[in-house]
Amino acid sequence: MAKPPSKAPPRAAPRVTKPPRLRWDRKPARKPRPDAGNSKGALERKDGEERIAKLLARAGVASRREIERMIADGRVTLNGEKVETPATLLKSLHGVAVDGKAVKQAEPTKLYLFHKPEGCLTAERDFSGRKTIYDVLPKDLPRLMPIGRLDLNTEGLLLLTNDGEFKRQMELPSTGVERTYRARCFGDVTQEQLEDLIHGIEIDGVRYGKIDANLERRTGRNGWVEMTLTEGKNREVRRVLEHLGLEVSRLIRTRYGPFVLGDMKAGDVGEVRRVDLIEFRKTLTSPPSPSGEGTGVRSVRKSGTRPTTLTPSPPLKGKG
Repeated sequence: MAKPPSKAPPRAAPRVTKPPRLRWDRKPARKPRPDAGNSKGALERKDGEERIAKLLARAGVASRREIERMIADGRVTLNGEKVETPATLLKSLHGVAVDGKAVKQAEPTKLYLFHKPEGCLTAERDFSGRKTIYDVLPKDLPRLMPIGRLDLNTEGLLLLTNDGEFKRQMELPSTGVERTYRARCFGDVTQEQLEDLIHGIEIDGVRYGKIDANLERRTGRNGWVEMTLTEGKNREVRRVLEHLGLEVSRLIRTRYGPFVLGDMKAGDVGEVRRVDLIEFRKTLTSPPSPSGEGTGVRSVRKSGTRPTTLTPSPPLKGKG
């Protein structure tokens, strides 16, 4: 008996590809209804109002990130009631308290240069009992916050300020302020290897931006390397030099922007003159916009010339 012919499997429907959407095919943006109110949680900013976190940072209470944690912990109050969000808008700090103590209005921005000694942490406190920069700084200084950090075993120039907003602006990678370091190294490296760092380098999946590096002098296999960079990632200088096969025995930061360490001794502190601080802040452009414009430091020197250096007033003696 003959078997009936098997049915052929149904053919798949031909795949229809959509034509590419052109610029003029896009739907126009939906306009908001005139009767629509603000979305939930949105705050309407009025003239002269700013976020409480920004005002507290400017007053030198703490960095903006730390203030956000303080608000989350219920440590910040307004007229006796806990502040619920760092986006609370205020015209002044009248009625604001932290840990029950009234906050004073912001003072003019101050900037200090500090020669951080080796062997102290750039931190307010250390739970294991290690020495911090606040154990070295003179006790008669106002409340100051470090701009960036230096490792435990790195010494040299550390900037301190009483203005949390200025601190934040300086620490933004987009600001692009140059930092210069001198490293005493052991090992073999060529000037050509150091010059290749101008194109940046990737180490263990971490990309480091351009570095201007030069071999200063060498005695046998010991030498000094000067490096200028703008990013300042965690342990960047040490990791790059170790990647080149060098062993770093001493690391000193000698310059931050136009401010130089000069002949300051370890533990010394000097205040930058207000006129110099104002001029420097004029070179800092605004934070980056969505289009990427308005970032970095405006050039204040001609190509091929050394940067103008600023030194502090006569230094105060710390406990170096």
